[in-house]
Amino acid sequence: MKTFLILGAGTAGTMIARKMAAHLDANHWKVIVVDKNDRHYYQPGFLFLPFGYYKEDDVVKPIRNFIAKGVEYIQAEVDQLEPAQNRVTLANGRVINYDYLVVATGTDIHPEETEGLKNGGWHQNIFDFYTFDGAMAMAPAISDFKGGRLVVNVVENPIKCPVAPLEFLFLADAYFTRKGIRSKVDIVYATPLPGAFTKPVASSVLGKILEKKHINVEAEFNAGVVDASRNILASYDEREISYDLLVSIPLNKGASFLGAAGIGDELNHVRVDKQTLQSTQFENIWALGDAANIPASKAGAVIHFQMETAYKNILQHMAGQSLTHHFDGHALCYIETGFDKATLIDFDYTHQPFPGKYPVPGVGPFDLLGETTVNHWGKLAFRYIYYMMMRGIEVPLPTDFSMSGKKQILDQSPA
Repeated sequence: MKTFLILGAGTAGTMIARKMAAHLDANHWKVIVVDKNDRHYYQPGFLFLPFGYYKEDDVVKPIRNFIAKGVEYIQAEVDQLEPAQNRVTLANGRVINYDYLVVATGTDIHPEETEGLKNGGWHQNIFDFYTFDGAMAMAPAISDFKGGRLVVNVVENPIKCPVAPLEFLFLADAYFTRKGIRSKVDIVYATPLPGAFTKPVASSVLGKILEKKHINVEAEFNAGVVDASRNILASYDEREISYDLLVSIPLNKGASFLGAAGIGDELNHVRVDKQTLQSTQFENIWALGDAANIPASKAGAVIHFQMETAYKNILQHMAGQSLTHHFDGHALCYIETGFDKATLIDFDYTHQPFPGKYPVPGVGPFDLLGETTVNHWGKLAFRYIYYMMMRGIEVPLPTDFSMSGKKQILDQSPA
């Protein structure tokens, strides 16, 4: 009996386990999923928790609800990966020898990597919303906030869902406006980027939205130190930003055992071919989702678009064939802009976001780089679509990026 092992039961791990269990002969293969948690998180929903728009039940479900029939699920920490020996040792002492391995352990925040970030005000007046606990802890602080300076800071890229910090800013603007205290709240976005986003056209559009909402951007701000005793965020070039409430997006890193195994980069993200998703070091190892070091957004839609490439290439490799399926870096991101509106960006490795309609060119119903209520409905509807996908219901969205129906415009300087 051969073993197909998957580390991680988040979005990527759940989806690939279901696909492989459906395509492998159960008489010759067993599919095993290992995850340290017993709860499955809808991570895009964390954004809404601090503002009271979502509750715990909206974003947390038992992992077992989504594990496919015929897949063995083991709740345990991974202690060691030995790729040359095709072996994983769990913290409970169990050793699993595998024939194929998919790493889908995601990426996590590491506030301890920034001096002072966790020393004083962590979960007091310094919060994150990239974890369930952090988002829930922030909720009363947002509710009780009467005014002052709210600073949102990205410590370093890459991060999960690169547009999420912008969404938080826009939702905060709407939340405090509806409470009637927006004039008492100074909102600042401190980012290491030269503008609102990494892609010039989208950066210009999103920068104008920030400007319209009177959200100040402190660009090229590389956070070095947090002085919680003075409520000061300082950059390496000695700029200082005072805060009353600091929302941090700390350094994101992959699982430490990946770095120890020698298959991770400096941030413990698995080195893979960006088109085939196969490890550049071991032919029987693949990495999906946030765990991979590909130059694409670490977001749920990217995982969905990766899946066809990954499992078809794995099956080809098992059959001794050349890999013919290529992932183009396709990413699709709804961006909440507040007041029941959202925008949408669609791009890949080589194309940046452009205006247009999605998914039907010229028809939509969603507007690319336009703020609409329909886009907002799409953002909210994605939660239901996500849980359908986790249960194995296919969503007929085009996997590959297409320029059809998009208006290509000249790059603009970042706002």
